[in-house]
Amino acid sequence: MNHKYIYLKLLLLIFISSSLYANKKKDMFLFYKDTKFKEACDIGFENFSRYKKDEEFISLYALSCLEVDYINRLAKPIAILRNSKESRANSAYFSVILMQKKLLYHAMIDGYDLSSLKLPTTKYILSKVFDLYLQLGKHLQKDRYLFKDSTDSRLSYKLYLIKNNNIQKIVIEELYNSKIIKIHTYW
Repeated sequence: MNHKYIYLKLLLLIFISSSLYANKKKDMFLFYKDTKFKEACDIGFENFSRYKKDEEFISLYALSCLEVDYINRLAKPIAILRNSKESRANSAYFSVILMQKKLLYHAMIDGYDLSSLKLPTTKYILSKVFDLYLQLGKHLQKDRYLFKDSTDSRLSYKLYLIKNNNIQKIVIEELYNSKIIKIHTYW
């Protein structure tokens, strides 16, 4: 009788934990759908090892992190997403953005000349600013850059570096009619 009780208890524990496990993907999707991207990104980060073979989960995790500018979290999904056409497209998309961040960081901190590069682009804010920075060509480094959006004259972007806890960070202020609507920080 005692073994039967332990067995039933173990089955119940397995059932409950598998239900909780299954709900993480659903929870992440609901957070994403409700534009609670940070929460979705955090759930994905905390459960990444459990779902590393689930490319839908990995893509949703990466997209959530991208929405809150956690670009460094894209590295693992880039390496994993490969089994479907959609996964490979997502991987390529995330790769472009991560590479642009790294190159812009290198250019702004180390003075690396990006003028000879021809890269794909995306509609993501960092890509837009990266493309505008490339259009400057070879130039003397400035402390701040102000770029006008190519499709909306009321939209502009201020690009500069800050130092926080001895870490240099790229800051992009998104401005609408010269008023800040969003600040993006990358390192």
